[in-house]
Amino acid sequence: MLVLPILLAAEPSGAQGLTSFILLLGPLILIWYLLIIRPQSRQRRKTQEMLATLKTGDRVVTNGGILGTIVGFGDNTVQLQIANQVKIEVVRSAISGLQSGETSAAAKRAEPSAAREVSASAKGRK
Repeated sequence: MLVLPILLAAEPSGAQGLTSFILLLGPLILIWYLLIIRPQSRQRRKTQEMLATLKTGDRVVTNGGILGTIVGFGDNTVQLQIANQVKIEVVRSAISGLQSGETSAAAKRAEPSAAREVSASAKGRK
């Protein structure tokens, strides 16, 4: 007879415990989704779009930090020219991003000026 009132009293608190647990867990899952999962899926989608729209002549950066210009494509690879007469083949997924036009234009402007400085210093020595 004493067991029955104890069991009846325990049931409502068990249901309240489950409800409060769900009410605490729900916002945590929502925050996790908004802060972790959603931005990561957006970034992945953006990277896949960038890899799909690559074309010959694009300046890219690889995951290893190599800067190069795309000169050809394979099945799952991209051929990059990283210097005059130097071409490497990398897996398409190893490309982390496109190099901005301003950066590549600044690099092209810097190359001729650096060559002029070297030739000017060589002339000054003679």
